[in-house]
Amino acid sequence: MRLLVVGRLNGQLALAVKMAMNAGAKVSHVESAAAATHALRSGQGADLLLVDYELDIGGLIAANEAERIRVPVVACGIGGDARKAADAIRAGAKEFIPLPPEAELIAAVLAAVSDDDRPLVTRDPCMQLVMTLADQVAASEASILITGESGVGKEVMARYVHKKSRRADRPFISVNCAAIPENLLESELFGHEKGAFTGAVARRIGKFEEADGGTLLLDEISEMDARLQAKLLRAIQEREIDRVGGSKPVKVNIRILATSNRDLAAAVKAGTFREDLLYRLNVVNLRLPPLRDRPGDVLALAEHFIRKYAAANAVPVRPLSIEARRRLGVHRWPGNVRELENAMHRAVLLSVGPEIEESAIRLPDGQPLAGPAMIDPGQRTADRAAQMAETAARAFVGQTVAQVEQQLILDTLVHCFGNRTHAANILGISIRTLRNKLKEYTESGVPVPAPQGAYAA
Repeated sequence: MRLLVVGRLNGQLALAVKMAMNAGAKVSHVESAAAATHALRSGQGADLLLVDYELDIGGLIAANEAERIRVPVVACGIGGDARKAADAIRAGAKEFIPLPPEAELIAAVLAAVSDDDRPLVTRDPCMQLVMTLADQVAASEASILITGESGVGKEVMARYVHKKSRRADRPFISVNCAAIPENLLESELFGHEKGAFTGAVARRIGKFEEADGGTLLLDEISEMDARLQAKLLRAIQEREIDRVGGSKPVKVNIRILATSNRDLAAAVKAGTFREDLLYRLNVVNLRLPPLRDRPGDVLALAEHFIRKYAAANAVPVRPLSIEARRRLGVHRWPGNVRELENAMHRAVLLSVGPEIEESAIRLPDGQPLAGPAMIDPGQRTADRAAQMAETAARAFVGQTVAQVEQQLILDTLVHCFGNRTHAANILGISIRTLRNKLKEYTESGVPVPAPQGAYAA
């Protein structure tokens, strides 16, 4: 995590910085609020600001917001003056840390406020197959498209790939293309020069330059308008960008990851997404299955969230009761991992007994989880059939090596949208060997995914 400390580094604040570094933070320092905004505007990225509460925290947050820089603030101060601490929170600080600091408190606040503390938790064989592919391609420089329903953990997977890559010690920068207005997204991505448009009072470094040397995640890429898609395509191809209002291109060295919860192939056919851009982004496709298709992950994730929110709220870690575990297993989780996390957060706060009972686990509308008797019998039958079919499909025991090889080749081809060259690279075989294998499968009557438009190779 990148921590920017704002204030004079005397005594106790210097000690807090040392503790933050011991907790794994990469720390930089400025003395004033104006210097903090200038540093962030100039491309010195930060995931968290630790600010002396003697400074104008409200003014700092307002100045950052004016530049569309949104970095959470934690206030700190010697002596723990209750009035100043309250004023800092009212001004927009997320937390307050009294000085002299405690090492455990520093570590807990950094983990709670930053968004880096999201490990990829999985036990289900269905997800393990995706993890195997992710591990295989993480060390490459290939662009990766991560797809799946909303809430399945696409950004968590992107962070996992970054941490497994050769760029792990460099920045990981995420841009939510759906959350930024269309007229501002270009400046957010590529930056702007002073006077480029009304309100551009100083040069602003964009996310491409901030991510230089590291990884840039374009979250919900399907929401980007066609004009900006063309500029993005050039940036990916040429590894250079043009700031808004700039007179010369700027070279960047980044790896691109992108996510989408929409069918981009269908968007290409509908004319809302460029086929050549999809081809550039989709060198490898990591398709994350919905939580209802990975039942082995439900309890693993639930237990992880219990530990996380028990620690964050200083309450004991309570085990799930047998009935709670049963109900978690039969719920369909339309909101996927995000819905499960919210449910477990509330359950940790509401539970008072020795175990987390099913009555403490509530859905977003406040309703309890449905028990087995409340599930439609036809749905239960369909779920059991689907789960049995899935288990059978995963059962490699009893298959020959040739059969397992065939399944691996075909699954990889599906991940690559039928692109033979990309599939061969992932599998570590020559394109000639792959084509010979596919010819053999076709002649024996096995369906082989066809190349899709520009994906053919």
